[in-house]
Amino acid sequence: MDRIPEQITSFSPPASASLSAAPGKGRRRNWTVGGCVVSALPWLTIAGLLWAGLFVKPQPVGASLQPPVLERRDHYYGLVAANGMLLAAGSGGKILRIDPSAEDITRAPTPTGETLQDVATWDGVRVVAVGNAGVILVSADGGTTWSQVADVPRSEIANKLARVRTAPGGIAVATGEMGALLMSHDFGGTWMRIRDEEDLAWNDVALIGEARMVVVGEFGRILVSEDGGATWAELSSPVASSLMAVAFRDGQHGVAVGLEGVVLTTRDGGLSWTQVETDIHVHLFDVSWDAANARWIGAGALGRWIAADAEGQRWQSGRLDERDLSWHTRVLPVDGRAWFAGANVGRWDGQIWAPLGY
Repeated sequence: MDRIPEQITSFSPPASASLSAAPGKGRRRNWTVGGCVVSALPWLTIAGLLWAGLFVKPQPVGASLQPPVLERRDHYYGLVAANGMLLAAGSGGKILRIDPSAEDITRAPTPTGETLQDVATWDGVRVVAVGNAGVILVSADGGTTWSQVADVPRSEIANKLARVRTAPGGIAVATGEMGALLMSHDFGGTWMRIRDEEDLAWNDVALIGEARMVVVGEFGRILVSEDGGATWAELSSPVASSLMAVAFRDGQHGVAVGLEGVVLTTRDGGLSWTQVETDIHVHLFDVSWDAANARWIGAGALGRWIAADAEGQRWQSGRLDERDLSWHTRVLPVDGRAWFAGANVGRWDGQIWAPLGY
């Protein structure tokens, strides 16, 4: 076998080559070029990273994770039936469209991130929602799409709108902080103030017949207008605690509820009110007339429901579920059952409480 020549395995440059480069200019030139290349490396790296950051777009791998439509942190303060669906309005400007069977829940896009406090409809197709910072939204397709109303009257101090009620002919009235009483005559397109500002909150309004309004608010205060809000009379109230909601089953008979379990009734269209003695002590936030079951039904704190006969004199109370102590600000009778909205949203058939999405 041939051997590998020794001069290849032990190769080293001739001494004369190394010595000739040492004193001359050629060696200094080699050092300068090499130093420039080395010193430029960090800048080339930075330039490459900048280029990648500006022009190279990462591509998603797999499906992106979408948050659930109904989250535990959400609160829903308003509830209405519209165009065959239920609409729940609440935190972060969210409006949910809920199939009454509870099998389909979608979120409608809205132009605001402000919390919405209430939602109402004129005819199931035209809908209005109100909320914090004086926000008012309107929809002309049953709550599928929404637009924000411009030039809403606002206070320099506080502007949360707590409730909105509708009446035939495009009438709507919104109540809220700093004595807000706002009225629209064109299905929520434009709004005007119908009472001067004052340092209290009006929490709800009932629109009765063609021109009567009954307004309830903080400190048990009650207002009545007989001419569509042109003039007002303040009534003597039997309580000093805040009234949170008012509803009528006809032109004469109504119920108002409030904090500390207060229940008031009227038989003369809201011109006078009487407190009903009950054993209810939790805060009550809403009351509605349930025509299908010929009863009044209300919602409150600690998962409480209340109910009474048509005269509103004999009241019962209980919990939707002994394990659920959630508060609810709205109750909506639908097809013989009751839907509640607040810390959670669900339906109750008198026996079983079924919260959605939890």
